[in-house]
Amino acid sequence: MISAPETARTWREQLLAERNELRGASFRDAAVVLRALVAVADDATSAADRGAVAELVAADPVLRNFPVHDLRALFEDNCHRLANDPVLGCAHVLRQIAKAMHKQAEADAVVRTGILIGGEAGACGPAATEAVRDACRTLRPAPERFGL
Repeated sequence: MISAPETARTWREQLLAERNELRGASFRDAAVVLRALVAVADDATSAADRGAVAELVAADPVLRNFPVHDLRALFEDNCHRLANDPVLGCAHVLRQIAKAMHKQAEADAVVRTGILIGGEAGACGPAATEAVRDACRTLRPAPERFGL
């Protein structure tokens, strides 16, 4: 999804600098469920694959403001929803993502974290990219701003 390592490094630095402003439940929910959407879109449906992405979510320094158990539970719950009923699961996930649309900084941070975690988890295929585009359409920033 991200073509240049410099872009990923810059985004990570920006997110870390903004971490104290990204403390709300709307950011947490949107960021974590986008990661679930990307993971499932890239066929990370096995327990081992989901576990690997869940570890990345739990270890993400941008999300350190939130209890690890809550992050894992949110991620697993949404992966389960998406795997068991893709249509209703996707609708639920996009509603969760939409919670961050009222603050532009949060919306941008959600998209950047979704792209970064997708790259770290190896989820760079067309389905994962389309999942992030769906998030952009929900949050309203132009996907082109993120190289999509």
